[in-house]
Amino acid sequence: MKKRLGLLALTAVLTSVAYGASIDHIQTYTPEYLGNQAQNGMINNVSVYYNPAGIVNLEKGTYVHIGAQLAVGHEKMEYNDKDYKADLFQPIPNFALYKVEDDSALYWTFGGIAGGGDLKYDDGVAGTAVIPDIVNGMGGINIGGYLIKDLKDAGSSAEGKNLYAQTTLGKVWKIDNKLSLSAAGRLVYGIGELKGDLNLISDDKLSQGMIDKFFGGKIHADIDSERTAWGYGFQLGVNYQATEKLNLAMRYDSRVKLDFEAKGSKNDVPVLNLGFGSFYPEYMPGTKTRRDLPAILAAGMSYKVTDNWTVGLSGNYYFNKDAKMDEVVGIAEIGGHQIKGIEAEYDNGYEIALGTEYRINPKWAVLGGVNYAYTGAKYTSYDDVEFALDSIMVGTGLKYNPDETSEWVFTVAHYFYDSEEGHFSEKYKGMGISNPEYSKSITAFGVGYTKRF
Repeated sequence: MKKRLGLLALTAVLTSVAYGASIDHIQTYTPEYLGNQAQNGMINNVSVYYNPAGIVNLEKGTYVHIGAQLAVGHEKMEYNDKDYKADLFQPIPNFALYKVEDDSALYWTFGGIAGGGDLKYDDGVAGTAVIPDIVNGMGGINIGGYLIKDLKDAGSSAEGKNLYAQTTLGKVWKIDNKLSLSAAGRLVYGIGELKGDLNLISDDKLSQGMIDKFFGGKIHADIDSERTAWGYGFQLGVNYQATEKLNLAMRYDSRVKLDFEAKGSKNDVPVLNLGFGSFYPEYMPGTKTRRDLPAILAAGMSYKVTDNWTVGLSGNYYFNKDAKMDEVVGIAEIGGHQIKGIEAEYDNGYEIALGTEYRINPKWAVLGGVNYAYTGAKYTSYDDVEFALDSIMVGTGLKYNPDETSEWVFTVAHYFYDSEEGHFSEKYKGMGISNPEYSKSITAFGVGYTKRF
């Protein structure tokens, strides 16, 4: 119990925003990534996250790294010409401690590894807004011999949170002057929350009279559910200094198996037996589902063009197809019609990044980078609690070294997301339901500090 409470205290400030990267995974482990996304082949103060096998090539000493990011923006669903929008204001911290010796190094990292921000949709979401359209499209529903029709929303709302925190402990071995290897173990804690209220009334006086009689003034359903899971995995890395100018690196993060169990409360619509569990079955209290973090193969190179200018190229490949991700669908009965959800489908995902670092003088350096992310999420996976959109990220930043043992990093990045349509027309086939459109707009700011002792 104490262990869980301690993790919750940490994850309270660790809600990580999946802006870019893959389905659940993020790559913004540190603020420096915002300014230069091509970190996989670099050897610098944040390589402990991206190229741990390379840290043995840093100067000897004990390093402490702390960072903080702030993501601002919004996530939005547009349905029937109405926007359902949640503003984002999310802090994201990270911490690392590592010790470099002549032929080896030890490292420990803590921070976010995956997830999405704490989002509150004050006007509801597309998944609840579609319910009155379904009922009205059928001409209403019969309750107790009376037809209830012309339903409309009456103050529905939803709030969701999805985060994963990780801690990784590993070691690096220097094989020779060119080759070094790393291995680590990883522990992951995942938590998801869903709170929702559905409230419907009718524009038809007779129908509203029946709602007053049977439902106390409004058709209502709610849910307050939390699902959690523990998982573990491993990390392997290799770094090869081909020449004095060219460095090559590769890292493999294993799949993390996560068996989630949902706990909480829900209230369905009386008589109809309709509720949030019909549309979000993974959050039904008592439900157990698998949602793994897929394995990642990360590779990169850095090339020192001049003494002051370094360029980098990175790539990440996400093995989404090998992971199990909420393979459960909901079933709802509305007016005698059975509506079955569509199973989410995923392809493998990838990222490609190009970055640069130019040192103006011994104290200051400029960062720049661009990243393209193909998440692998198909339209069948888009819903109110998840829509992983492809994106292009552009970032820049500054490094400041006040002395030989300290470094500050200041970064900013903006994400340009594709807009995508959902699958309502397929899920509610033959009911004249239009598809929602999903979009995001996020800007992130970061500051990091590293001290060598």
